[in-house]
Formats: sequence, C-alpha cells, structure tokens
Amino acid sequence: MKKIILTSICIGLLLLSSCGLSKQDKKNKLPKIAIAGLAIESSTFSPAQSDIEAFRTRRGEAIFSYYPFMSDTSVMRKRAEWYPTLRGHAIPGGIVTRETYETLVSEMLERLKENAPYDGLFFDIHGAMSVVGLDDPEGDLIVRIRELLGEEIMISTSMDLHGNVTERLAENTDLITCYRLAPHEDALESKYRALNNLVERLEKGQGKPKYKAWIPVPILLPGEKTSTRIEPGKSLYAKVDPLTKQEGVIDAAIWVGYAWADEPRNRGVVMAYGDDKTAVSEAAETLAKAFWDVREQFEFVAPVATLDECLNKAIASKKQPFIISDMGDNPTAGGAGDVTWTLTEILKRKEFKKANGPSLIYASIPGPDFVKKAMQVGEGATISGTIGADIDDRYAPPLSITGKIMKIKKGDKDAKTELVVRVGSVNIIVTEKRKPYHHEADFTELGLNPRQSDIVVVKIGYLVPELYNMRADWLMALTPGGVDQDLLRLGHQRIIRPMFPFDKDMEDPDLSARLIPVYRKQ
Repeated sequence: MKKIILTSICIGLLLLSSCGLSKQDKKNKLPKIAIAGLAIESSTFSPAQSDIEAFRTRRGEAIFSYYPFMSDTSVMRKRAEWYPTLRGHAIPGGIVTRETYETLVSEMLERLKENAPYDGLFFDIHGAMSVVGLDDPEGDLIVRIRELLGEEIMISTSMDLHGNVTERLAENTDLITCYRLAPHEDALESKYRALNNLVERLEKGQGKPKYKAWIPVPILLPGEKTSTRIEPGKSLYAKVDPLTKQEGVIDAAIWVGYAWADEPRNRGVVMAYGDDKTAVSEAAETLAKAFWDVREQFEFVAPVATLDECLNKAIASKKQPFIISDMGDNPTAGGAGDVTWTLTEILKRKEFKKANGPSLIYASIPGPDFVKKAMQVGEGATISGTIGADIDDRYAPPLSITGKIMKIKKGDKDAKTELVVRVGSVNIIVTEKRKPYHHEADFTELGLNPRQSDIVVVKIGYLVPELYNMRADWLMALTPGGVDQDLLRLGHQRIIRPMFPFDKDMEDPDLSARLIPVYRKQ
C-alpha cells in the first residue's frame, strides 16, 4: 500500500513539475514572426509596364540585409523567431503586369505556408502598386495572406506616405504606419516602428489593438507639393507623434496618397489605432481636419517654371551647380524615364552647341542600342545614334545625337552599362536601363564633377538629400511625362469625386472617424 502511495505521489510531483515547466516554457517562448512584402510606385499615366525583371527580390535570410536593425547581433533579432520569406522592391515605374504580380505573390504565399502558423507578420509595402486588372493590389495581397494564415495572426504594415489605404487594407491589417518625412529620410525608422509595435504587442500578450479609425480625405496632390521640408507639410506631420504619446493610442499616420494613378483608392487617408476608442477616434479626426484645413496652402517645394525659363535663369546664374528638376518624367515617381522632350529642347539652344558653352550634365536617358554601339567603338570615339523614347514617345521621338564618348562604365546594379557622351557643352548620361541619379558618386564614378558644372538637369521631382545639399540654386521644370505635375491635364477619370484640387469649390467632407473592426474572418 505504501509503495502504491509513494508511486502516486512521485507521479503527481512529476506531473506538477511538468506543468510548471510547460507554463514557464510558454512564458519564455519567443513570438514567431514572418516577414513579407512587395513595393513599387506605379504610374497608370505612363505607357511603361513593370515586369519581373524590374523587381529586386530578396528571399529568406537575405531579407535581413535590407534592415540594419535586423543584423545578426541586433537586439531585434533576439526578440523573436524570424521567418523572412520574400520581399520584392522595384524602382517606381509603369503598371505591373498581372503575370509578374501573380508570380511574386504565389511564391510569397508558398514561402509563408512552409513555416505557418505564425504569431505575427511584418508586411512591408509601398502602397502605390498598380497591377493590370486590379484596383487595390495591396488589399488583394493582404486578403490572400489572411486566407492562408488565418484570423489570429497579428499583421503590422509599413508604408510610404505616398501609398493608398483602402478600407479593405485597413481592415485586414492590425497595426499600420507610414513615413513622416518627405523626402523619406525616416524610411528605416518607420519600418522599425512598425516592427517594434508588433513585437511589443506580442511580447506583452496584449493582443490586437481594440480600435482602428480610418478617414478618407478627398485631397490628391503630388509629392512635390507635400514635402515635409516646408509648410504646411512640416507642421502637419509634426502633429502626428504627440498624438501617439496619448494613453490608448499606439500609432497614427497621414497618407497624402499617390497622384499619378487613376484608381478609386487614390486620395489622402488618415488612420490611428490603439485600445481607447475615444482617444483613437479623436487622434484620427484631429489629423484629418488639420490636413483638410491646410489644403489650399500646399505649394511646390521649390520655385517652378517652364523649361525655357529654367534654362534662362540657369545660364544667367553664376552659382554652381544650378540644378533643374525634369519633373514630368521622373523615374522615382513612376515615369518611364526615357522621354526625350527636355533633352531635345536643351540641345536646340545655341548656348550649348559649342564646347565652351555653359557646362551641363543631363542625367539620364536610356538607349540600349546606342550603348551597345558605344561598347564596340570604345571611349574617345565619336558616335552617332538615337536615344530614348523606346517606351514613351508621346511628347518627342527618339533623339538623334552625335558626340564623343567620354566614359564607359559597366556593372551598375540599375543602369547595367552607363556612358557619358559629350555633345557641344552638354554631357549626356546614356544608360542601358533607366536609372535615377541621386548621389554624388553616381556622377563622380563617371568622371563628372557636378559641383563644378554650371547646370545639372536630373529626372527627379523634389531633390533627395545629397542633391539638395549640393545645390547652389534650384528650379523645378514643368515638363511633360507620365508623372506630370499638372494633375489637371493628366485626365483622371476614375478617382472618387469631388476631390481637391479637381473640385476646388467642393463642400467640406465628412471627416468623422470610421471605426474599422478588428479583423475576424467573415
């Protein structure tokens, strides 16, 4: 009998010990988090299309290299079990082909399926991806992820402030945030915030936020008018962070939206979320009202003029470099990048026809056949051929030039092969594939010194930090292209009207908070 009692006690102690260990193991267990995303900004006003080659795709642990805060020795890496799947990123361009979208999404879903279920997902997107046959690709993607991974997973979404947030996207994400600076100097900081918010909720066992407020704001403006470097954007975005410090509010965000796509989702949006219904609603309404109230005050971040006016002022200036933004075909906003109109007009000017004229760098124009021919004749040779307008020839045809090859550089990750061709006093950068020129090294590695050039013309809108800091003077040229800054002449047909500035006399909209339910499978 004693033996039976002792045996029972031992078994009971073992069971208690086992239960205790299980509870402790559960308490110490790290959250299981997946990483996935697709990011591109796509103009539907450009004839270009973005295919699979446009995307630089990282898979598995290679994804960690994109995020400095996810290095092997980082604190963040130790806070969870990580399952990076697929992250595709492309330079802004034309609408994404349906085949490309389905190929990337199918692979992403297969990779997500391999280690499911998860506690969380870091969903890293831009928010302005257009896809043939889809009006809300990011909304479609997150729904397909939900269908695969279920309702319990907590999803945290990081976005560009030029993205678009539909009600479907808002419903299917649990935590959402976007950049607060334009230019996007806080991009990585914002991605970290999105990830940290997710990890903290999981670590503390707090579950999904109880409330999400979504407010569409009927404003559609180009990024060049909504920069946070100047007012009113600077003060508007400064209102965001203090509201997130309120009890019951986790985060809040303002999306100015993407102006160069013609879809019902293209407009401004404000969101806030957290665990206090009143605080979340009031935070969103405060930001939405502030956005609407300053709509008339948005102006271009720099003086704008016609191309001729820009060139006249640049030629007369003694400041180096005088930078001119060729805005209408800006590849970093979704332009095709090969519109020849601006370069054609420059080469018509008598001031640039002689070698001793004002020095001008033009960055850049694609010309794959021209590049191939240049590779055959080599540096120092004189070359004749046509460049540009392979994709977007609506404003000017391919441009015929004759000039001296000053430099050939192979191996660029975007341009592949780059040339510098001198025509008169103009140094034209011709590329195998389109490339935005944002860094001083982009020029100096081609033997060019932009700081000592009289004029630098760049296919860009507002200047990125290095160019901005380099400029001695700056004008933005109202040039044609798929990302024309004059939205009224682009011809939007499908955006929800009324919309400012298309309908300037519209009545004030309803900017009350719309509470989006916490995601549960319908």
